[in-house]
Amino acid sequence: MKRYTLLFLSLALLTIASCADKSKKENTNEEGTEINVSEPNIVSKDFSYTNDSITMKGYLAYDESSTAKRPGILVVHEWWGHNDYSRKRADMLAELGYTAMALDMYGDGKLAAHPEDAGKFSGMVMSNMPRAKSRFIAAMDELKKHPSVDSTQIAAIGYCFGGSVVLTMANAGMDLDAVAAFHSGVGLPIMPNSNLKARVLVCNGADDPFIAPESVVAFKAQMDSLKADYKYIAYEGAKHSFTSKEANANGEKFNLPLEYNEKADTASWKELSTMLSETFD
Repeated sequence: MKRYTLLFLSLALLTIASCADKSKKENTNEEGTEINVSEPNIVSKDFSYTNDSITMKGYLAYDESSTAKRPGILVVHEWWGHNDYSRKRADMLAELGYTAMALDMYGDGKLAAHPEDAGKFSGMVMSNMPRAKSRFIAAMDELKKHPSVDSTQIAAIGYCFGGSVVLTMANAGMDLDAVAAFHSGVGLPIMPNSNLKARVLVCNGADDPFIAPESVVAFKAQMDSLKADYKYIAYEGAKHSFTSKEANANGEKFNLPLEYNEKADTASWKELSTMLSETFD
């Protein structure tokens, strides 16, 4: 019995030593020098910035454990305004290794409690392109000057209204490496043209009644004519706001065709992650 106990202890020690040696190898570079591997430490903060004397509400998220410069990603909110949803997406981008800023296109962190208000707020922005560009640039400047950000590597993502904003800003020739729009209209104030520099991803629901089929045809035709680097995905069975877990409640409350779709949400986030990785790595 004693012999078997000693044998068991010997095997256990060999296993521990093997794991330790493997861990050491994983934490060394090609020259065999040990490197420090830090656990991510995602930090976030609220802050204010200004545009045309209007106070704008910002939210920044990044991994404080890394000292390396990294790409910055702007997150543009839904038509409801700068809310917890856009902040959550900023946190998720920080977990992927980016510095993300949820910006404010309405000013003063204004939030809509009803679709009528949301329509008014978003309409005031999209009907005034000089003001929309100014607010977007103000946010981009804030993101670029953060010490964790490589100011030469900037992307933007947006949801619903926010998706239309980032697509429009890309078409306006903003210095963006990539943009991604989720459940977003593609009949835009500024349609794709030769000023477009960014790589483009659009993730929409195939069953979204707010997106006219003819607008998708026109958008794709324009992008194809430019030989633009883009991908348009329509998820079968997905409706408007398919990435938001608040969609069902809002749909019932306001009698709107909104519905969360976990499969499309997961798939579209994977598409975004892949695009950002291919763009910046």
